[in-house]
Amino acid sequence: MAGFPTLDDLSFTGKRVLLRVDLNVPMHDGKVSDATRIERLVPTIGELVGKGAKVILMSHFGRPKGKPDPEFSLRPLVPALSAALSKVLKGRPVGFAEDCVGPVAEAAVARLQDGDILLLENLRFHAEEEKNDAGFARRLAALGDIYVNDAFSAAHRAHASTEALAHLLPHAAGRLMQAELDALGKALESPTRPVAALVGGAKVSTKLDLLNFILAKVDVLIIGGAMANTLLFAAGKQVGKSLCERELADTARGILAKAKSAGCELVLPVDAVVAREFKAHAATETVAIDRVPADAMILDVGPASVAEIGRRLAACRTLLWNGPLGAFETSPFDAGTVAVARRAAELTREGKLISVAGGGDTVAALAHAGVEERFTYVSTAGGAFLEFLEGRELPGVAALRR
Repeated sequence: MAGFPTLDDLSFTGKRVLLRVDLNVPMHDGKVSDATRIERLVPTIGELVGKGAKVILMSHFGRPKGKPDPEFSLRPLVPALSAALSKVLKGRPVGFAEDCVGPVAEAAVARLQDGDILLLENLRFHAEEEKNDAGFARRLAALGDIYVNDAFSAAHRAHASTEALAHLLPHAAGRLMQAELDALGKALESPTRPVAALVGGAKVSTKLDLLNFILAKVDVLIIGGAMANTLLFAAGKQVGKSLCERELADTARGILAKAKSAGCELVLPVDAVVAREFKAHAATETVAIDRVPADAMILDVGPASVAEIGRRLAACRTLLWNGPLGAFETSPFDAGTVAVARRAAELTREGKLISVAGGGDTVAALAHAGVEERFTYVSTAGGAFLEFLEGRELPGVAALRR
């Protein structure tokens, strides 16, 4: 990861390490319902503890609007953190401080011994955090000797704990941040070619920047989901009552033309699974893409499209995936996404494909297909992953580089 200091570049023994993590995890009835993000932090925390650091965890959680709110306290995450860490750090407790700056936080940090772990209260209980306030960053910096950022999923935000703090202390990327940047860099900046990008989702309008940037980076661009309907409509196909941004037809035609001039093969569905109503187990039929009934909706790609995408992936060496191919949350409209995900996982297992995926819906779709662990790398970041694919400089990453 050229240009970015890592945990290999600093000495941590006896040091207070401010570790920015992302603990903005789903909760249900006061308990963590998906601990994936927590589990991915274990390597960094474990390594810092092993090197004799005093580890001070900082995170945001929810949107408490800049003031303390019990609903958004990080205290309920302590058991899940302790459970995840117990796999590598037997019996080591995680302490908790009722604030992230000021006397309460300072006293909690002062009590730490080498190898101890402390979780600070929600950073967003202070409005200055989201304002990237220099004074607030200095108050955070006073608690530590070294700053480590392991929150790639929050790196697209210029907040005090993700951007300003990196200018005040010796700093490094944590192992999760390093893995994210390595995986995305290899897939987008120095990929093994040919490269395919699979982009799905509901609307072209939300991914215009991504489409325009990635066209020049990949050899094959596969588009699915409802956003494909807009491109099909722009190409003169009838899409019935499908979700379609008809007002973006000219924009969509521009994307088609840009792909052609860039030498990028743009792959659209050749058949579709349609239904008259969008509900679980609705009556469906599979039709050629130019035979969509006027009273029906396209809700998934059909088997011919799945076969064509599979053929394209088999001819590529790298895959970047963001967005599902259909309304995967509702059966039977998950079939296309599941089939393609399993094919990509199979090619990855055979050593024929480097597969990198990310985005909330994408991670959920791969988990639904049972292949999340079988891709080369799956990013838990949402907005940061998308902005990286759009070619934007992420403030939290840029701060580490400087």
